Amino acid sequence: MPTESTALEHVESVAIVLYDGFDELDAIGPYEVLENAAHDSDLSVRLRTLDSASEVRASHGLCVVPDGTLDESDPALLVIPGGGWNDRSEAGARAEVEDDALPDTISAHYDSGGLLASVCTGGMILAATGVLDGRPAITHGGAIEDLRERGADVIDARVVDDGNVLTAGGVTAGIDLALYLVERIRGVEIAEQVAREMEYERSADVYRADRE
Repeated sequence: MPTESTALEHVESVAIVLYDGFDELDAIGPYEVLENAAHDSDLSVRLRTLDSASEVRASHGLCVVPDGTLDESDPALLVIPGGGWNDRSEAGARAEVEDDALPDTISAHYDSGGLLASVCTGGMILAATGVLDGRPAITHGGAIEDLRERGADVIDARVVDDGNVLTAGGVTAGIDLALYLVERIRGVEIAEQVAREMEYERSADVYRADRE
């Protein structure tokens, strides 16, 4: 299992997991941040699905062409977006939890020593695996009670870092999560450079379990 102090610093590959009904910004926000940070480095950032698909339709109708499936790669870090949880959409995070396939894949990744990160109600998908039981975590404000009921220790922060599992609050918090990941993976100077290029003001509202 990766250690809390060194795991992120050794990440070279990231897979952002797409599924029907995911929230666009939950996935594309972190993707743009991480891709900007990947220039002139060995960091690989890919959009992946569980099953082969020519395109994936997001919650607001955007169609995205994935880079391939998860089983075609061996990423160090999985980023799980949310979408559709609070309004109980037919496609989205709730459907993924009920189907079990994505939670099972996430569990297998974690059990093999992989890192996990979630954005918004993607945290509810992590919670369905049991990996958040008794651990500090955050999700979209509309799903806080759901997260608490599923055993997580809810923390009032925009980003929560519990070593090998990280969670972020609602939607735009995914950008802060990604910039935080860049800081841990490639250093603070690169993270600040990416934030400047994107004209984004970073949030300092990060909870680190190893510093509490």
